[in-house]
Amino acid sequence: MDRFIIQGGIPLQGEVTPSGNKNAALPMLAACILTNEPVILHNLPEISDVRTMRELLACIGVEVTQLADHSWKLQAGDIHSSNLDPELCTRIRASVLLAGPLIARAGSLKLPPPGGDVIGRRRLDTHILALEALGATISYQKDSKLFEFSARKLQGAEILLDEASVTATENAVMAAVTAEGTTIIRNAASEPHVQELCLMLNSLGARITQIGSNTLHIQGVTELGGGEFTVGPDYLEVISFVGAAAVTGGEITIRKAGLEYLSMIEQVFSRLGISWNIRGEDLFVPAQQERIIKPDFRGGIPEISVMPWPAFPSDLMSIAIVVATQSKGNVLFHDWMYEGRMYFTDKLSSMGAQIVLCDPHRCIVNGPTDLYSGTVDSPDIRAGLALVLAALAAEGQSEIRNIAQIDRGYERIDEKLRSLGAKITRES
Repeated sequence: MDRFIIQGGIPLQGEVTPSGNKNAALPMLAACILTNEPVILHNLPEISDVRTMRELLACIGVEVTQLADHSWKLQAGDIHSSNLDPELCTRIRASVLLAGPLIARAGSLKLPPPGGDVIGRRRLDTHILALEALGATISYQKDSKLFEFSARKLQGAEILLDEASVTATENAVMAAVTAEGTTIIRNAASEPHVQELCLMLNSLGARITQIGSNTLHIQGVTELGGGEFTVGPDYLEVISFVGAAAVTGGEITIRKAGLEYLSMIEQVFSRLGISWNIRGEDLFVPAQQERIIKPDFRGGIPEISVMPWPAFPSDLMSIAIVVATQSKGNVLFHDWMYEGRMYFTDKLSSMGAQIVLCDPHRCIVNGPTDLYSGTVDSPDIRAGLALVLAALAAEGQSEIRNIAQIDRGYERIDEKLRSLGAKITRES
């Protein structure tokens, strides 16, 4: 099992370019099932989750061909099976994204329980209710532990999602684009990756309107064609680099940073005393940062809480917590979505951070504190990268183990950090 060895206390310097958005790439790959014509995707991140999704598609008959670095052609001319490989499904949560397009294309699906990060309960009910509204029948076989989906014909419908789930919205959209009639999805998620999926589907001939809102209108079409689409930059990786520069006192430029998605995140980081400058398509993080937590009016402890997009995303909570350990003042973090998101804070406490874990959903950070080097395990993608940031800020040599979790979401992160001057090596 690989690990990172990190010598901390070195300010980062230089330029870096983020990879494509993992959370957009995965549903786009799944959407290629909806057409029998070739689809070319550019800027696909070369990470383990994307590789697993390509393997899942190849197993059911999709022709998967690499054209160049980060560019792949997919052609689902003949879907010879709708039974997904159980072992591959356990590797990624995104295997559930194949439900919508496979029901639409093949009329059936046997889905083993999806895997993914262990950050709390991640229910499938919203997916099931949305697909049932479109005409699918779903059952769970306890003996085989399989979800069985079937549909003779999908019909447009008005759907009110019981939560603004990103992947359930994506599944509903993919199932609806070739369903007969009009579909309206209310309480839809509107994250950047949902928007990119809708734009990609429209480029193939789908008719989706009000993209970016929480009410999507979809006029079903008979079939989709082929085409090309480029995955946008991963805003989660962009902010991870912002955090890395902030905690090390570094000065970096992030090229082609996807600035249109960063407004709310900028507001939250400004409350932690972190700012950046816009230079064309690039984001510049200066070395001189205030790093003072801004209290609420009348001196109250500020609260940073996650909410559905366009508010602050849950996936950046771990990064923000590490940044707060290096800012002066107290701040309360609240992630009501996942009861396991905060559990990595005990690893930060072992490195010297002053954190009070109030309950599974809330913690209070008191900063700034000097972080010490340590040996810690990466529990999930986002917490793993947050621990890398803590190690970059700490004096001495740290070891981050179980980095396969980090590799699921970040492409060559150690190489990118080394290009910025970090002393980080990968060892087996």
